[in-house]
Amino acid sequence: MVNSFNISEEKVNRRTHGEHLTSKDIFLEFIFPEIKDRLKQHIWVDLYCGEGNLILPILDYLPENEKISFFKNHVYLFDVQSKMVDKCIRNAINYNIPQEVAEKNIVLRDNLINFPVVLKEKKRPIFHITNPPYLYLGYIRKHKETQKYLKLFESKNKGYQDLYQIAMINDLRNKIPNLIYIIPSNFIFGASVSNKFRLDFLKHYNISKMFIFETKKFEFTGTNICIGFFKRKKNAKAEPLEFIAEKYKKQDTIIKKQYTLKPEFKYRAGSEFDEFIKKYRAVNPLTVKYYLLREAVNKNKGKHKISVIDANKYESNEYKKLTLSVNDELKEKIISNILFVRTVDTGSLDGRVGLGVIKESFNVQGIFVSTNTYRTHPIQIFFKPEISIEDQLLLKNYFNFLLEEFRDRLDSEFLTTYKYSDAEYTRKYLGLTQARSIIETFPYSILDENIKNQLNNYINIRNFNDVIVLLKKIKI
Repeated sequence: MVNSFNISEEKVNRRTHGEHLTSKDIFLEFIFPEIKDRLKQHIWVDLYCGEGNLILPILDYLPENEKISFFKNHVYLFDVQSKMVDKCIRNAINYNIPQEVAEKNIVLRDNLINFPVVLKEKKRPIFHITNPPYLYLGYIRKHKETQKYLKLFESKNKGYQDLYQIAMINDLRNKIPNLIYIIPSNFIFGASVSNKFRLDFLKHYNISKMFIFETKKFEFTGTNICIGFFKRKKNAKAEPLEFIAEKYKKQDTIIKKQYTLKPEFKYRAGSEFDEFIKKYRAVNPLTVKYYLLREAVNKNKGKHKISVIDANKYESNEYKKLTLSVNDELKEKIISNILFVRTVDTGSLDGRVGLGVIKESFNVQGIFVSTNTYRTHPIQIFFKPEISIEDQLLLKNYFNFLLEEFRDRLDSEFLTTYKYSDAEYTRKYLGLTQARSIIETFPYSILDENIKNQLNNYINIRNFNDVIVLLKKIKI
């Protein structure tokens, strides 16, 4: 990343513009090899150009006597910030482009509002290469300086969740044939943040290639990114997409993997997990409710003392412990539901997402929510109908076994990346809907002693295939 401003100014730009500048090195290593043989076939456009590092380096690979002509007829750059436009013009001058020529093709414009249709009048087809702004809609709503973007998510854009999705859907509506986008990897791994957008966008575009990074690429963001190469289809169609991706992991490991994105699973990577959930949902699944709320405690006060942690008060690396006074009914409900869900990897191998026993992890009987609920806190689970302690322990082992098995088989891709960290693995977030769906495959209503023993045995020896065979037998 090229850092042109001091850190405080850079931070403001990231928060207000969703700006993450791209280095020339990223372009040269990952993008240029894919386009170098077709430079004169297209006009090269970056609608969110920053310093111009995704287009201008092309000029280094042209004869000196062709640079100016090529720039005039093939290069069109835009940015919403005047200081970035000025910086980009200076960079073009460094490539021996006269200032007056650079100023004509590097323009101040807000392309999130609408597409510069003048580009469609050019003789050659548009090839758009960009690292667009990305800011999540939830963040935009919460901060005064970003609320100006809310209007972009109205009307025909309702349901989209990030600025990069607005940029891409503008290209779709203007039928841009070739796209290379550097975007958050939640584009293919995210659930609610990307489901609607993928369904709309991937009906019209194939993915020809992708680079996926689980290593840090931008100095000031923990967002994991991917570089996607998109080719517009001749006919819009909701169909499975197949492509090869290179995934860059920690310890300089690179793996090549074929992906198949299916429309019935909203084109989300890791859909093998969703297929399992759909296929093996129990006939009479357990009903799950989350959180021990203050409202429930206030309505059920009594003489019984219950030890809890307060999930809203984390101090000195531990949750504050409290004693609640509750009636018979709530006491029984709390102590008979011994499990909690951890939704965020801590970074250590023994702190991965999954189900845990409250007493073992916190040495209390319950997990109390004193103020607001947060999906990233430990969350007590309440089952209906009630199941025995023995069956809850079997459920915990079953749940964690399946979760780890799918993490291994799918490289954790069915989970949402939490954020970049120095942990030995990429930290993930387990959604509460996903947690519920795994629990709903647990066949509690037909668990006799024989089936329990078989299931326990298969889990202990990590025999996934026999677990599947048993689930099939139970379903029949």
